Amino acid sequence: MTSSSQKAIFFDLMGTCCDWLSSLLSLLAKCPTHPSMTPLGERVRELAIAWREGFFQEIHERFARGDPTEDIDVTHRRVLDRLLEERGVGHDSWDDGVRNQLVDQWHLQTPWLDVIPALEMLRRDGNWFLIVLANGTTRLQLDIAQSSGIPFHMLMSSELLGLTKPDPKIYKRAMELARLPVENCFMLASHLYDLEAAKKVGMTTIYIHRTTEDVGIDISRLTDNPDVDMYFDGRTLGDAGGFMAASQTLLSTGRE
Repeated sequence: MTSSSQKAIFFDLMGTCCDWLSSLLSLLAKCPTHPSMTPLGERVRELAIAWREGFFQEIHERFARGDPTEDIDVTHRRVLDRLLEERGVGHDSWDDGVRNQLVDQWHLQTPWLDVIPALEMLRRDGNWFLIVLANGTTRLQLDIAQSSGIPFHMLMSSELLGLTKPDPKIYKRAMELARLPVENCFMLASHLYDLEAAKKVGMTTIYIHRTTEDVGIDISRLTDNPDVDMYFDGRTLGDAGGFMAASQTLLSTGRE
């Protein structure tokens, strides 16, 4: 295999490859009852979405301030404590045991239905390195890879690289480690900020639209955007969704 024919797809992980919401909801439904969490299904979903949005707000603010990377479990716990306090859920209702279990649940996720069939197809082709490039700890990525069964070749965490997305340096360093030219490198994510940063360093960008990510964003920002080279709708369940369409497009393009 020569470097001229070998290509790499760098994947965001949570939300893009994995359905973190279903994982969280299954545990939230078992948490102690509290008036602020009724009706149960509606309120716990709101909490889960707010938790995810709060996490992104934290990492963007830390990046803007130039703060060093932080253990994602620490960030998740701080955001959760704040959200529960805002909802009047005290430690007498949800104690440290409950809260720590919820933080740990981020490590156990299931893949979206279109992911594994698509990546197995790319692996069989033999011309693609499938690499996670995501914010978080290496242990988080190991746990998610094991619980989801997604067939990645390698995991690159912000902890491992000592850099945080959307710092341009993290994308450049990932490509340097893969020893591939930028024209052979793709960034695939369900977060526009991620692809905007990757595009600035010359990577080809692939947006997979998910129901849990970039909630409320104007669709025109995704489909008519110079920073998004390819857009695929992965919001409908099934194994013929966004990842399958993206993989088929990449394979057919590579053979032309």
